[in-house]
Amino acid sequence: MSGVAHDGNNKPATAARIYDFHLGGTHNFAADRAAAQAITQMFPFVPLLARTNRAFLGRAVRHLASQGITQFLDVGSGIPTEGNVHEIAQEIVPEARVVYVDIDPVAVSESLDLLAGNDNATAIRADLRDPQSILDHPQVRKIIDFDQPVGLLMVAVLHFVSEDDLASRAVRELLTPLPPGSYLAISHGSAEGMQRDLANLDNAQDVYKRDTATPFVLRTKAQVASYFDGLDLVEPGVVWLPEWRPAPGDPQDFADRPTESGGICAVGKVR
Repeated sequence: MSGVAHDGNNKPATAARIYDFHLGGTHNFAADRAAAQAITQMFPFVPLLARTNRAFLGRAVRHLASQGITQFLDVGSGIPTEGNVHEIAQEIVPEARVVYVDIDPVAVSESLDLLAGNDNATAIRADLRDPQSILDHPQVRKIIDFDQPVGLLMVAVLHFVSEDDLASRAVRELLTPLPPGSYLAISHGSAEGMQRDLANLDNAQDVYKRDTATPFVLRTKAQVASYFDGLDLVEPGVVWLPEWRPAPGDPQDFADRPTESGGICAVGKVR
């Protein structure tokens, strides 16, 4: 990893680098920090949401690795930061293989720096809205064996696909080549059930729409559940982020009020 990013005054903000800033990372530019701070000013709890979501990713990867999954396709992986998929998976399965996928070239570049010397992990630049470009990518084909179960991770990414049909189609197309025994893990932004004053929500969405190429849309629990049609849901099913198999050491910010966590998540197994 290459430390603090260059100032990048001319670089537009991206969702990946805004997320990195919320997580306390250093791989972000001036535009990312300005956008993140504007959102945090409207919703001071957003950095807590980011950490809660990151904790779910870690729990999901540990579960999949414990179930014998040895290869992971992480779509919308973002900027490398503490608790990367390959670090978690390779602690449990040293030979685990990981391909990180992101649309942001800086996220991919930083990932490749981090992964230098790790022959079982790489990063590619590709667009979730074009799933076949991911599946056909030479590096994906080199590292992922589609004859063996795969852990498909789509954590905090589908809400950046604003068209409902396109988001659903992307999930289905990425699942199509995965053999039985594979898993899908998703988390997704949602305001359903929140008791907070969300009067500034439209303004926050405007920040992403104005300052990034990836505006976001919030969806309901029923919409997120639909991504798992035809899969066997892993207990406890489609739940709020803090409710999915909480573990010691997890952030406790929303443990007693999970609907305030701003995210719905689930893990499903391919039949």
